[in-house]
Amino acid sequence: MKRNARPLEAAWWHALMDGGLKSDVIHYIKAFQNKDGGFGHGIEPDFWLPQSSPMATWAAGQYLYELDVASKEPVILDMITYLLQTYDESTGMWPSVLPENNDYPHAPWWRWDERVQQTWTFNPGAELAGFLIHWAYEDSEAANVGWDSVEKALPHLMRMDIMDFHEVKAYQQLMKVLFRHKKTLSKRTPYTFEEVYAQTFLLADRCIDKYVENWGDSYKPLPLDIIHSPKDMFAEKYPRLIGKNLDFYIESMDDEGVWDLTWDWGEMSEAYAVSKRQWQGIVTVNRYQKLKAFDRLPEE
Repeated sequence: MKRNARPLEAAWWHALMDGGLKSDVIHYIKAFQNKDGGFGHGIEPDFWLPQSSPMATWAAGQYLYELDVASKEPVILDMITYLLQTYDESTGMWPSVLPENNDYPHAPWWRWDERVQQTWTFNPGAELAGFLIHWAYEDSEAANVGWDSVEKALPHLMRMDIMDFHEVKAYQQLMKVLFRHKKTLSKRTPYTFEEVYAQTFLLADRCIDKYVENWGDSYKPLPLDIIHSPKDMFAEKYPRLIGKNLDFYIESMDDEGVWDLTWDWGEMSEAYAVSKRQWQGIVTVNRYQKLKAFDRLPEE
């Protein structure tokens, strides 16, 4: 990890895998936070916008949520302030891609145009709403903004027959938060938790590439991109497929214990080379975390 990752991912690895300190992760993640409370500076390695954006703030929030960082931490309080300032009440969304993205190195899918929000919709808005509900005090302004977004995000989810897997993952993360707020969900929306969970499960199931022979050839969601632990309902439905995915992880890692990427920027620029190395660190932490969860860590 020290050779193949940023200090942030090295600290994240230490916290998740070796019982390291959350404070170390917070220390490094603050380097990406701006004075307005949002995050930028390439924390998501495929776009290098230094200014704050909701998408970069979502990327930071994933680290903080995963580590169960307390709501009283300044890094969380400042992030909430930024999310309140950038929320679009008319749509229930946060802008996924900003026009300023185009001024800095970025992958093609992060290029802004006037129709870009139609592509991204509630990615990452569904998960950002979950962050607000999770970290804000009940009935606070931040919590109410989170619920306002949920009230608009769920009808979108419930009418979909198929959904991009990044957006599905945002809803999956939202469901983790809503599990602890089932009564409020039923009061504020026309749906029960069970109905929303079932729809999220269905869309996630339709996303997974179940053809093992295709894995590694292109950027497609593998089962363990959707399945997070042996307690996941998908683990009960697809035990053989999960075993194949774990085998694939172990067999496809290189001699340094990391993985090549299945995506690129369509160019071999210096910026992409830096992005690729940073992403390899992120992918390595994620995959080792899954291997650990399923008791398949390779022997040293």
